[in-house]
Order: sequence, then C-alpha cells, then structure tokens
Amino acid sequence: MALNGAYRNGNSHRGSFKVDRPSHAASNLRSSSFKARPSIRRSTSASFGSNSNKDGDGVPGRVRVAVRLRPRNAEEQVADADFADCVELQPELKRLKLRKNNWDSDTYEFDEVLTESASQKRVYEVVAKPVVESVLEGYNGTVMAYGQTGTGKTFTLGRLGDEDMSDRGIMVRAMEDILADVSHEADSVSVSYLQLYMETLQDLLDPANDNIPFVEDPKTGDVSVPGATVVEIRNQSSFLEILRLGEAHRFAANTKLNTESSRSHAILMVQVKRSVVREEVLSGEEGEPSELGRPFRPLIRKSKLVVVDLAGSERIHKSGSEGHLLEEAKSINLSLTALGKCINALAENSAHVPIRDSKLTRLLRDSFGGSARTSLIVTIGPSPRHRGETASTILFGQRAMKVENMLKIKEEFDYRSLSRKLEVQLDKLIAENERQQKAFEDEVEKIHLEAQNRISEAERNFADALEKETKKCQMDYMDTVKKLEEKLVLNQSKIDHENSVRDNWSGQGGYVSAAEEVEVKKLLENEVNLRKAAEEEVSRLRHQLELNRQPNVGEESDVTRLTKVLEDEARQKKELEEEVIILRSQLSQLTLEAEQMRRCLDRGGADSGFSAYDTPTSPFRHSQLKETKSGHKPPVATLFEQVGLQKILSLLDSEDASVRIHAVKVLANLAAEESNQKRIVEAGGLISLLMLLRSYEDETVRRVAAGAIANLAMNEANQERIMAEGGISLLSLTANAAEDPQTLRMVAGAIANLCGNEKLQTKLRSEGGLKALLGMVRCGHPDVLSQVARGVANFAKCESRASSHGMSSGRSLLIEDGALPWIIQNANNEVAPIRRHIELALCHLAQHEVNAKEMISGGALWELIRISRDCSREDIRNLARRTLTSSPVFRSEMRRLRIEC
Repeated sequence: MALNGAYRNGNSHRGSFKVDRPSHAASNLRSSSFKARPSIRRSTSASFGSNSNKDGDGVPGRVRVAVRLRPRNAEEQVADADFADCVELQPELKRLKLRKNNWDSDTYEFDEVLTESASQKRVYEVVAKPVVESVLEGYNGTVMAYGQTGTGKTFTLGRLGDEDMSDRGIMVRAMEDILADVSHEADSVSVSYLQLYMETLQDLLDPANDNIPFVEDPKTGDVSVPGATVVEIRNQSSFLEILRLGEAHRFAANTKLNTESSRSHAILMVQVKRSVVREEVLSGEEGEPSELGRPFRPLIRKSKLVVVDLAGSERIHKSGSEGHLLEEAKSINLSLTALGKCINALAENSAHVPIRDSKLTRLLRDSFGGSARTSLIVTIGPSPRHRGETASTILFGQRAMKVENMLKIKEEFDYRSLSRKLEVQLDKLIAENERQQKAFEDEVEKIHLEAQNRISEAERNFADALEKETKKCQMDYMDTVKKLEEKLVLNQSKIDHENSVRDNWSGQGGYVSAAEEVEVKKLLENEVNLRKAAEEEVSRLRHQLELNRQPNVGEESDVTRLTKVLEDEARQKKELEEEVIILRSQLSQLTLEAEQMRRCLDRGGADSGFSAYDTPTSPFRHSQLKETKSGHKPPVATLFEQVGLQKILSLLDSEDASVRIHAVKVLANLAAEESNQKRIVEAGGLISLLMLLRSYEDETVRRVAAGAIANLAMNEANQERIMAEGGISLLSLTANAAEDPQTLRMVAGAIANLCGNEKLQTKLRSEGGLKALLGMVRCGHPDVLSQVARGVANFAKCESRASSHGMSSGRSLLIEDGALPWIIQNANNEVAPIRRHIELALCHLAQHEVNAKEMISGGALWELIRISRDCSREDIRNLARRTLTSSPVFRSEMRRLRIEC
C-alpha cells in the first residue's frame, strides 16, 4: 500500500513534514497485527454541514495527525516500575506499536511520531508551523490537541515559557511567527480567548461575559461569536499578558489523574487581516493590452487560526470525580463523544453528520471537512494501566486522518483602502508640488540676492584696487624724484672735490724727484722676488707631503679590503650556524612526529593522526620530552645540549622571521619539561617570551610564545614571577587582540594555570586577567572553551578554599564579573572536558553560602540537582550532593519545590 503523507493543497510549505515512503509488507513487521495509516479519500461532504463549498472549488488538504508520547511521571515510575510501557515508538518509520500483551501488539502509522524527548520547537515545526504559514497566505487553520487527561495537551499548546524559553508552546510560537511576518502599518492581528464549560461558551478575557451566543452564516455555514472580546495585538508581550489572563480564568481541578486537570475546552481565535495588491491587465476593444497601464487591485485577505486545547477524556473510576467534578466530567465526555461521532461520519463519507449534538462540534465545523487546514496532535501516556484510554486516543487520530478539507482563500476588494491610499497620494502630490514651488521661488530669490551681492562686492573691490594703485603710483613718483635729487647733490659734491684737489696740485707744482722714483722701484722688485721664493717653497713642501702620503693610502686600502673579507666570513658563519640550528630543530620535530606515528601504529592505529595537543608547539604535552624506553634522550633535549640555552635565546632576536619562529618553538618544547623550566627562567627566557608578546605582531610567534608561558605557568614559583613581570597584562592584551583559536587556546591555558594560585586571585582580577579569560568565550571553539572552563573551575576552587578557611566573606568574583549565566548555560555542554570543569565550578561556587541566593535565581539549583543525579563521575556527584545537603538555603528551596536530593 503506497503511503502518501504530504499536504495536498497545491503548494509546498517549508515546515510541512512529508511522509512519501515505499510500502512495507506485513510479513516484514515483528508485530502480530498491522494497522496502516488510512488512505486518503475525497470527502463528498464539505464540512460538518454541507454548504461550505458553494462559492467555488478549493484545494484539497487532508487533516494531518501527529502523536506525542509523554514521559513517565514520578507516580508512574514507582507504580509501573516492574512493567514496560504499553507503547513502542518507531519515529524513523512514523509508526507506533500498542502492546496487547507480552507477545502481541498492534501497529499504527501517523504523519509524525514524537517521542518523549521531542522538544517544543520540533513539535511546533512539524505540527503547527505549516498551518501558521497557510494562515499567513490567507487560508483558515486549526491546531487541536486531543488525549487523556494528564498527557500534556496544555503543555504542548499553552505553555508560556516564563522560566525556560525552550518550553514555549504552540500558541506563543505561532504568534511570534505571525507578528514577524505581518506589516504593522497595513495588516492587523486580533485575538479572542474562549472556553467551552458545561456546554456554555464563556469569555476568558471578560469573566462576566459567561454565555456567548453563536451566529451561523446561512450562505457559507461559517460560525462566529460576535459577543466575544476582541483584542488587537501589536507585540508579543501584550499577547503573553492575554494568555496569562485567560489561564487565570480557566476552570481547573485536582483529580487522581492530574493535579491541575482542565475542566473546559480552551479555544484561542486569531484573526489575521492582510492587505494584498494584485496587478491586473486592462484589455482594449480587440483584446490587446490597454495603454492605461497595469492598474493595481487592492484586496484584503481574512484568515483565522484556531488553537483548541480540549479537556482530557477520563474514566470516572480512575479520576475519582464526585459531585460537581462528576458533572464536569460527564459534560467533557459528552462533547468529546459528539466530536468523535462527527469524525467517524466524515471518515466514512456518511450522508448525515451530527454537527448539532454539541457546541464543540459547531465551533469546529470549519476544521474537519471544512475549508481550514487542520493539524491534530494526539497525546498519550506510557503507563500500561491506561492502555484502554491510550488505544481510544490512537483510534481517534486514525479516524481523523481520513477526513479531507477543501482549502479556500477568502479575499475581499478593499475599496476603503484604495480610496484612502489615493487620497494620501493626492495629498502627498499636492504637498510636494507646493514644496517644490516654494523651493523654486526661494532658489530664484537666493540667486538674485547672490548676484546683487557679487556685483556690489566687485564694485567695492575695483574702487579699492584703483585707489591703492593711485597711491602706489604717487609714492613711486615721489621716491623717484627724491632719488634724482640726492644723486644730483652727490654729483655736485664730487665735482667740487675734484676741482679743489686739482687746484691744490697745481699750487704745489706736481714735481717728484728721480732718486725717489728709483728707490720705490727697488723696493717693489725686492717684494716681488720674496713673494716668488715663498711660493716656490710652499710648492716644494706640498709635493713632498704628497710623496709621503702615497704609501699610506695603499696600506689603508689593503686593511679595508681585509676587514671586509673578515666581516663577510663572520656573517656567513653566523648564517650557517643559524641554518644548522634550524635543520637540527626540523630534524628533531620530524623525529618526534615519526616516533609518535610509530607509537600510534603500535597501538593498532587507534588514532588517525596527531591531535591539537600533539603539535610541537603545544604547551600541554607531558610525555614528548621524556626519555624513550631504549634510554636515548628525545631530539629536543639533544638539541638543547648541543646548541645551548643562551644560543637559543639569542636567536629570538634574529632578523630572519623563520629563525625566530623555530627558536621560540624549541623554547616552548623545552619549557614543557619541568626540569628545564628553572634554567629557562634564570637565563631570562621568561622575560624574552613576554617581550615577544609585547613587540611582535606575528600570529605564529605570539601563539607559540603564549604556549611556552602556559607551560612555565604550571610551576607555582614561575606564576608569581609572571605576575611580577606584568605577564597577566600582556596575556590580557593578547587575548583581546587575537582571533586565531589556537592562539586563544594557548593564552586561555596560561591564564587558567594562574587561576589556580590563591595568592594571585585579587591581582589577577585587578589586572584584567579574569575579564580576558571570560571574554575569550566569544571564539566558540571547543578547545578554547575547555581552557576557559578549566580556568573558571580553578578560580572557583581557590575561592571555595579561601571561604572555608575564613579568608574571604564576600560573594564570588566570578559572579561579580557576570560569569554565572555562561557557567549555567554550559553546565550540560556536549563536550566532556567543558562539562566536567563547569560542573566542578558550580559545586565550588555553591559551597560559599553568600552565592546561594543568586545561584538559585539564576537557575543553578536545577543544574546542581542534575549533577547530583546524572553526572558520569562519582566524585562530582558526591560533591554536588554534599553541597546541596549542607547548605540551608538550598535545602529550604528544595523543600519549597518538593525536591529530594
């Protein structure tokens, strides 16, 4: 038999669960009987009535049915401890087995089978989300829960999720999707919340309105309740307040089967009105498109989502109902019986459907056989004591799967919206035209004023320039006249002086004797000869000096050449030494990797390769540097002895980046062995590593340097030295700047080691170490989170020890820095190391009484209870139990919640 579980509505929806699978022969099933999912048949009756399809053809869509199993409660765990569950789920095959006895069972198929561990989100996505999407497209939709009392119907539909957001039910999640999809400007969402109690329809939002009449449309058969309170929804918070108000007014009672048994059928009606614009083509006289364009036709789509939380069916001798509770139970069972009769009639294509036997069937007229897309979730319990009720619920779901609806979209022409839109557009155009006209006039006025200002300014500038030029010409003229007058006076004085000298010379006769003239000539010749002799002596001395300097020039050139040769040889020697060290380091690393591969092969190939902690630069290796079984030292130790620590430290300052990286890797490997750590610190290796963190931006250098510091930080003496040298500040800066997960893992490991020292806790927080550790959770990498969790556990352990010794009385620094929400969130992490460290941290934090109240308000109490029961490690379980039993605050809260540790 071919099984078809898809929605048959002409459209595919993202949230629908399709079950198109090949048929399975009965001989392949281990059960003795097999009841397959019913085949789909076209129903001849449109709904509980017969007039819902008069307006035109719809899209066929079968009622979808899912089954959900409730886990055993505390009473069933005690009473049915020796009995197996009466049902067996096969979710991968979408089947359910109902055991008759130990050797016989019946098998049923549903559209979806949800186990007791199924989340509320998954239930919503497979059951209700396709219906919500159809409602947003314009179809009516119904989501209904049916089952025995106490099987989780109200939890599935109406859970608000105040304490845990993941517990939100279908009502809350459906409204979230609706509000996220609609437009608050053009669309509207309104809600009515009703209950059907003792065949009386009452308003949960207005308890005084306790008898609301039905109104049935004679044309379409639609049933409406105009007297109900209608509240328009704008946001999720207002919707939650409405649900809280309705739940407070709903009738509930305490029975043997359920402490809070719903005594009425709750009905949530969500009306959605959406504006839709459809483009139409206007045709001309000959059928061609008109030149008027493509007008838009505004439409309103009205759809309704109905969420029905049916009261649970119950047997009087099991529920123990008496007096008024007995009358309530009778009314509930009668309405559910009437609903079952209508479902049977529709499933069998009966000519008569007893719709008017109950108000519940009249309200759900559109949901079964009508025009709504319907999803039904039937809830069952595992207890074999209630096998009869479970079988009845399963058969109800099987019959409902045979009902087929005809889906229709309800659209109306929105004249008001079109008129309002045209008026708004006209007003906008008029206002825009007025603004543009005003802006044009303002612009013309502005241009005119600017032109006048520019003309006035040009005239002023021209007049000022003309006046300045005139004054300049006058000054130049006056200066020229003054200079000419001064020059005339000077020439006149020179002429007067020459005339006076000539007159004096003429008066003395102008005679010079011959003897004086000869004497002057001799003196002049002697001076000339002396000067020539001096110049010749200077030339001779210069020549001799040059001759003396020539041999020295040659010697200096030889010395310079030899010095250059020696420098080249020294540089080549240094480069060769560095290459030798690099080659030795690479050889050591290759030898180490080969040794690790050999060990892996010897173990039988259990590991496929090196883990993240087996790399040569990892700070967390403990066995790589120990001597081998044959007595030979490991390659890194051999390199250490051959090269020397000082030589390795000197290479940290090399200009060659590859040399520097290899040197810091070798130093990190050496620091992994405790016997080398003291020598490295005494030789200045710790300071050199901190300098690398401070000065280098190379990611590899910083990562390996942080790993080496993490290895050194495992020693308590080195921890104080690291803090004294400002190491925690450098590690914090590196953590804030780094993005590489491996670098963050190394830094987190170093800070985590420092967190285990009680003396350094205050300084660790004041210098930003604790904040940097918590900030590295942004990376999200499991290795980084594991180191962060280890640091938190170390810090919490030190705080717990200090509190027990009376050294600390305030609340935890971790809680003050806001780490508690992250700790609680990761207390049940899938990664085992993270989970183990977080569990330890929670136990240590809870040992300090000051932290108890804040941990309870944050939800840590539930995690401590889980740890005390489910933790895989016995020591942690025992620690959690001792903590819970020794704390008065925790004991009081558990008594209030009726929880036993």
